[in-house]
Amino acid sequence: MKRRIFAVFVLAVLAVSGHAADTNQTVAISTNKPAWESSVLAGLSLTKGNSDTLLTTAAFKTRIKTPVNEFMFGVDGSYGENDSVKNNETLHGVSQYNHLFGKRFYGFFNLEGLHDGIADLQYRFTLSPGAGYYFIQETNTTLAGEAGPGLIFQRLGGVDTTYASLRLAERFEHKFHDNARVWQKVEFLPQVNKPDNFLVNAEIGAEAALTKTFSLQAVLQDNFVNQPAPGRKDNDVKLISSLVYKF
Repeated sequence: MKRRIFAVFVLAVLAVSGHAADTNQTVAISTNKPAWESSVLAGLSLTKGNSDTLLTTAAFKTRIKTPVNEFMFGVDGSYGENDSVKNNETLHGVSQYNHLFGKRFYGFFNLEGLHDGIADLQYRFTLSPGAGYYFIQETNTTLAGEAGPGLIFQRLGGVDTTYASLRLAERFEHKFHDNARVWQKVEFLPQVNKPDNFLVNAEIGAEAALTKTFSLQAVLQDNFVNQPAPGRKDNDVKLISSLVYKF
């Protein structure tokens, strides 16, 4: 009788151990799921004396990549003054969803919004679906091209307009292990029935790590509007340096 009880006890212990091992294995697998990569950026430039200037910048970015889907979101803004006169006021947001058909081809939907008080742009919203292709798709290096139709809603110089456009875009990124990275992107948006009305947005940047969570970033942005608001210039260039916190 004691032997039977002992045998039943051993079998029960083995069953519980096997269940625990399965549970631990499941937990280990779940921790390998793709995670969101997020960061907050902040920059400040202040001078007092012969010149009195202020420039603040802030941004939030997040993205996640799975074998078949990619999600990217970001919002950034800036405000500046020169001798108490406002010379910078922007608010910008962008989101994009990519669905991969294999390793290189993907379909995407892009939504972007911009406000620029100095350029007399109250708002501009751009919606664009389309197709993309990864010319380079490696662990540390990516190069992609995108093309598709677009629809633009804007209030520029107090005038509301809506028109169809094309969107041609290219983006590149290279990571030097986990310590640094460089990137570049450009997009061209001409109006379909009026090609001499077009937008060009370009960016090039570099980032170097200070610690596992903090890094320094420098970005050069160029926004060209072929038909700006009356009394405004067609080209805006910004050089932004920021401290980045990743989580």
